[in-house]
Amino acid sequence: MSLESDLLRQFDTLVVVGLSPDPDRPSYRVSKYMQENGYRIVPINPAEQLILGERCYASLAEVPDPVDLVDVFRRAEFCPDIARQAAAAGAKVLWLQEGVVSAESRSIVEQAGMSFVEDACVMAVHMREIRD
Repeated sequence: MSLESDLLRQFDTLVVVGLSPDPDRPSYRVSKYMQENGYRIVPINPAEQLILGERCYASLAEVPDPVDLVDVFRRAEFCPDIARQAAAAGAKVLWLQEGVVSAESRSIVEQAGMSFVEDACVMAVHMREIRD
C-alpha cells in the first residue's frame, strides 16, 4: 500500500483546483470517476457556477467546509500559490496531478506540515490500489 492510496482511503472529499466543465478534459474525467466511486468533489473554478452537480468556488479560501485533500489540475508555475492557499485553508494534503512537479510547492507544503503528492493521478491510484 502506498502513501497515495492511504491518503485516498483517509479522505473522501477532493477539492479540485482547475476542474473543467468540459467532459473531454482530464480534470473532468478524473473527477467524474472519483465522484462515481464515492468521493465528494468540490470544484474550484472561478469561471463556473456548477460542475458535476457541485457548486463551484472561485478559490480555496471560499470553500465553507473543511479542506482536507486538494487535487490540483494546473500547470506547475501556478502550484506554489495554490500550495500557499491550501496551507492557509488548513488542508492536510496537496496532490499535484500526473505530469505536474513543483519543488517550491513541496517546500511550502512540508513547512506547513501537510502531506504532498506530485506527478500522480488520483484516478490511476484508485483504480490500481483501492477499487475492488
